[in-house]
Amino acid sequence: MISTLSVAQSTGNLKGRIIEQSTKQPVVGANVLLDNTQSGAVSDTAGIFSIVNIPIGTYSVTISMMGYQTKNITEITISPSKTYYSEIELLDGVGQLDEVTVVSFKGENNPLTPVSSYSFSREEIFRNPGSQGDIMRALSVLPGVVSSGAQFSAIAARGQGTQDNVYMVDDIPMFNLSHLEAEGFASGFNDPNGGRFSIFAPRIIDNVQFQNGGFDAVYGRKSSSYLSLGIKEGNKESWSVSGQFDLLGPTIIADGPVSRKTSLFASARYQNFAALQNILDIQNTSAVSFGDYLLKTTTQLNTKNKISVVALYNPESTSRGIDDINPDTDLNEDNSAGTVLWNHRGSKAMLGVNLQTLTSTDSYWKNVLYYRSSTVDNNFGRFTPSLNSEGLILDPSYGRYEDDLRTIKNNQQEIGYRSIYTKHYDKLTVTGGIDAMILNLDYERNLGRVDTIYTFRSTDFRPSPSQYYQVLDPDRFNSRYENSAFSGSAYVTFSWRISQRFTLNPGVRYDYTGFAEQHTVSPRLSGAVELNDKHSINFATGVYYQDPAYSDIGGQREDNKLKNSRTIQSILGYKLQFSPDLKLVVEGWHKQFDDLIVQPNRVESFLMNTGDGYAYGADVSLVKRLSRKYYGQVGYSYMVSNRDDNNNLGEYDYIFNTPHTINLLLSYKPNDKWIFSGKFRYSTGRPTDEYIVHPDVLNNPDKLRYGQEITSINGDRLPDYVSLDVRVDYYVPMKRGTFSAFLDLVNISNRFNVNSEIFLPETGRAFNLGLGVFPTFGVRVEL
Repeated sequence: MISTLSVAQSTGNLKGRIIEQSTKQPVVGANVLLDNTQSGAVSDTAGIFSIVNIPIGTYSVTISMMGYQTKNITEITISPSKTYYSEIELLDGVGQLDEVTVVSFKGENNPLTPVSSYSFSREEIFRNPGSQGDIMRALSVLPGVVSSGAQFSAIAARGQGTQDNVYMVDDIPMFNLSHLEAEGFASGFNDPNGGRFSIFAPRIIDNVQFQNGGFDAVYGRKSSSYLSLGIKEGNKESWSVSGQFDLLGPTIIADGPVSRKTSLFASARYQNFAALQNILDIQNTSAVSFGDYLLKTTTQLNTKNKISVVALYNPESTSRGIDDINPDTDLNEDNSAGTVLWNHRGSKAMLGVNLQTLTSTDSYWKNVLYYRSSTVDNNFGRFTPSLNSEGLILDPSYGRYEDDLRTIKNNQQEIGYRSIYTKHYDKLTVTGGIDAMILNLDYERNLGRVDTIYTFRSTDFRPSPSQYYQVLDPDRFNSRYENSAFSGSAYVTFSWRISQRFTLNPGVRYDYTGFAEQHTVSPRLSGAVELNDKHSINFATGVYYQDPAYSDIGGQREDNKLKNSRTIQSILGYKLQFSPDLKLVVEGWHKQFDDLIVQPNRVESFLMNTGDGYAYGADVSLVKRLSRKYYGQVGYSYMVSNRDDNNNLGEYDYIFNTPHTINLLLSYKPNDKWIFSGKFRYSTGRPTDEYIVHPDVLNNPDKLRYGQEITSINGDRLPDYVSLDVRVDYYVPMKRGTFSAFLDLVNISNRFNVNSEIFLPETGRAFNLGLGVFPTFGVRVEL
């Protein structure tokens, strides 16, 4: 097929628009050079440039203009009879940086984000080994970022959790960005590991900005990190249709102009894990599937107004019934899933309109109107297996089971509006704005009958010290909450170039949280000192308040209003730009936590704001940006994160306390046909509870049950996480497009990496949740 579709070399075109980052105005007279060729162009009065009749292949482009940072963009792929179109932002030159070429992408090397700022291009995301094109998995290689690894993709940053990050998609705030978050699986409450797969298919995200703390006052309501994802805009010049078919399912993308002013980008992905489970011979697992559907239109209304409309729909389902349990299964084997049955249905949806207006030659105004929703409908059951003398399950259908012991419904809808105005002066940029949102929360958690819980803390109430289990009454678990609340924010931030080498960014944010009925004020400050054209010192400090999770709000009595938690952050860093595409970043950081939400009894709904804690650490990263044939990254992070629930038990390690993390990434492209990539990850094992096991806690040999008494919260550790990921991509040009194939292997050594331990009262032992090798492969055709 490849030889039939392959043709002799032909040509394509490159076209784009160059705008100034701080004002969004067109840059007139910018020089655009196709590297290692004699081809180039100059942007016109609208910022438009065009280079035609380029031989097909992959190129890098350098954009330069007096008074701006020179920018180099790599991996621009020219296809036969197609026009590659891109909108490119240039940053003001700062000090001597106006004479330095920096290989960068949107938002990088911006004075407003002097610390912990990283970016990924579309191509870097796609070829990140072990990620399968998943942006959340690609982020796990960054310093200070921790994920549960293996089947989980959600990230935790610098001593905080997976639910503590600001997520913005085309300037629209999102609930979360992952599929298959196991809400209610662990004793009826949220799984701290987060979700397992991003809701964005490969090649959907065009640019990524990630700030590992210290972000400015424009963003709030979460306190850990800031992640901005830009969805690709439709090509304004030519159409393309691509299809990717891999082990998990198909992805279709359409991209092109629908009129002279409007372009469209659309994608559809369906994933089903049955084939992968068969290849890995995973037994007793669940049926898993999800879909991701996206539509985005972009219209240049006139020279001053640009509007985009984006819609997302992300359904998912997973189930495990009695028919999924195989006889002769050892309950204690890894990933046995124990005795839990479940049926999960959920979805996420978003519709947003973003209007960008150039109000003058040095200012612009963004107005964003959006609707978003999230639905969860979970049923949890349990079966009581009959075991033989060796502890293996006999025919499950002869055991006792129930499908709906616990149910959880969590439906959230939000209508929001954001208005942000930016004004640029000679040495000062001012950004101010307001956010307003109305959220409706419909939450219900239900326990169908009195239940026996065999895992408990030593401090949990029991009628007798010799009772090594807890009896959970539905009155202590059930919750019903339906309410709406208004929340609003106002903020202003300044970027002040005090001198050619010193930039200071003060700001302040006000928030009102409707469900908490609380007003908060968050002052913030960051800055950068350019020592010379290569060396700089960066710093940030500020106060960050975080809203209670909606599932936590829904589980409380009406008179128990949870407050916002508070984090005080401080960061000090040093950056050395060795060359245009190579930089070293070293940062030390500290966080102080107050008013953290804690759960006095691990099986009850009641929560309190009595926790506090601290975290500190240091990150070192050496980043080689994607240029010419290779790119890579070396990173090391040291992190300590401790919490105290103030229940007279003292401090304990937070679940994402991982003192040592090492990441190595390398990608090499010897020619336009082959790309080879590898990634090594090491992390100290995550904290886990220390416990003792009590036998025959029911005093009934015919109904043998074991009790797990937790004697020290997170007093032990899981085994260290170690993974080597490998990816190979192969490309062949065709008459009107490209054919490619890929192989992506997560954890090629097949080391079993443990995410968590689940205690089994039937056997008195724990089985491990985790994953060994995780392969995927497929082909992609673009026409």
